Amino acid sequence: MGNDQWEPERSIKKTELIMRAKKSLGQNFLKSKHALRVIVETADIAVTDTILEIGPGKGALTAALLEQAARVIAVEKDDELIPFLKDVFAAEIEEGRLVLIHGDIMETNIDALGLPQEYKLVANIPYYITGALIRMFLEATHQPSRMVLMLQKEVARRIVASDGKESLLSLSVKAYGIPKYIETVKAMFFSPRPNVDSAILLIKDISKQFFKSAAEHTAAPQSAEKTFFTLIKAGFAHKRKLLARNLESDFKKENIAAAFSACDISPNARPEDLTLAQWGNLASHLS
Repeated sequence: MGNDQWEPERSIKKTELIMRAKKSLGQNFLKSKHALRVIVETADIAVTDTILEIGPGKGALTAALLEQAARVIAVEKDDELIPFLKDVFAAEIEEGRLVLIHGDIMETNIDALGLPQEYKLVANIPYYITGALIRMFLEATHQPSRMVLMLQKEVARRIVASDGKESLLSLSVKAYGIPKYIETVKAMFFSPRPNVDSAILLIKDISKQFFKSAAEHTAAPQSAEKTFFTLIKAGFAHKRKLLARNLESDFKKENIAAAFSACDISPNARPEDLTLAQWGNLASHLS
């Protein structure tokens, strides 16, 4: 384990090296060289790529990304880490290969980050913003082509639906891209050590093609995305109820029955049993 620890190899003051993670920001610094390599490999970085990194922390992942990418745009909320990162990566910042932005990504306008048309997002994100951050970038007009995230293991498993049961979360991700569980990262490889294990999750082939295809079958193509999310949120509102009963809060009974019949869905179906394609067909018929 000792040989797998990452520490900055640059000229940095000792006082800066002992900065503590802040619980209020959900900081858990990754210290496994192996995990860093896997993240970079999963990102499939070309020498011309621009990478958006969320929460660079002490720069472990930033350094690994800079070895492969043309440019890294890193957004860091912690005001105490900004001068530290400016010191560590002074040369890369001077060269323009690293753009360091001090701010909260959840309050940042994506279009104001200076991202090229195609970019990739790589991040070791605080657990408490996982869902909101994934949703923010998948729903954005300017989506990344690929996302590689370090997040809670159980959340990653729910996204890929490893138990064969879809959820509101898994469908929300799969409507935009293809999620893949890459590797578990044990809690001991973080400082401070979290209470649960983490996982590296890949979301690739990100686009809005799913909604464009659905829009071809509806009279209101601009509402396909909105209708889909209204549908799945209503569908999973009460887990113990049948899907048809849940949908009655937002749709008329007769429309639900007609849509189920047209999509060949059993009246006794439960929300977790439907595939993404079935949800898409149902949304088209209920639009």
